[in-house]
Amino acid sequence: MTEAAATLSQEDYILFEQTKRKHRYKQFIKGMLFLLPSIVLFSVFLFYPLLRTIYLSFFLTDASGAPTVFIGWDNFVTLFQSSIFQQSIKSTFLFVLYTVPLTIVVSLFLAIIANEKLRGIGFFRTIFSSGMGISVAAASVFWLYLFHPTIGFLNIILDTFRLEKISWLTDPSWALIAISVTTIWMNIGFTFLILLGGLQSMDKYLYESADVDGAGYFYKLRRITIPMLSPTLFFVVTVTIINAFQTFGQVDILTQGGPQNATNFIVYSIYREAFTNYQFGSASAQAIILFIIILIMTIIQFKLGERKVHYQ
Repeated sequence: MTEAAATLSQEDYILFEQTKRKHRYKQFIKGMLFLLPSIVLFSVFLFYPLLRTIYLSFFLTDASGAPTVFIGWDNFVTLFQSSIFQQSIKSTFLFVLYTVPLTIVVSLFLAIIANEKLRGIGFFRTIFSSGMGISVAAASVFWLYLFHPTIGFLNIILDTFRLEKISWLTDPSWALIAISVTTIWMNIGFTFLILLGGLQSMDKYLYESADVDGAGYFYKLRRITIPMLSPTLFFVVTVTIINAFQTFGQVDILTQGGPQNATNFIVYSIYREAFTNYQFGSASAQAIILFIIILIMTIIQFKLGERKVHYQ
């Protein structure tokens, strides 16, 4: 009798395990069905282009982009031996160095001002964030006129003060600065809005406690505002760095990578190599290098920057 009960119990256990596996399988199928639209979109627009780019980077291609001759790592070796590509990497990193810190600092300054409870501050919030509504092409054309060597507003100001006019977009020593100023102006709106949202989501009791203790404005800014805003700052810095490495539109409209490759950033170099020179293998190799650079920068940002993030 005991043996029969044990056998029945074992059969029930096996049945229970089978039912549980069927339930897990049904849950997995249901989850995959919900994810299917995203999987299809990612496969078509992300995974396949990535794998195709890696594949093409090891080939010479014809004018239509079809691979012709397998050359292994030769595309990468040729790139790192090219003075033009070396200049492209240098210009890209200088551009990131110029734009990211200034964008964050200016946006943070404007966000702190806009967070104050002052009459009419809503108007200034709208003005500060209005750059988000302007396309890259429109903003670039606007700055194209400002940088014009003869009728540009910036040179008119210099001429008013009897200063020498500057060839903003045709002088190698000024072109990178001009592109950087344009990019900072274009990115301030988005960065400002994110930082303002972070400021307005802070708990007010910390400031009330600091006021009771007699803390000054700059003490509260240094000890409360910046630490509490660190998660938002971490996000903004990471996104701004990635966007800076992917800059293209303003370069294409303002300088076309010139003068003397001073603004030939990696993304524009990829575009020119693929769609002007029809060297899709070399362009794919540059794209892989850019992907690795952005990946490394993001990992460094997470390793070093996240240590200083204070979550509530």
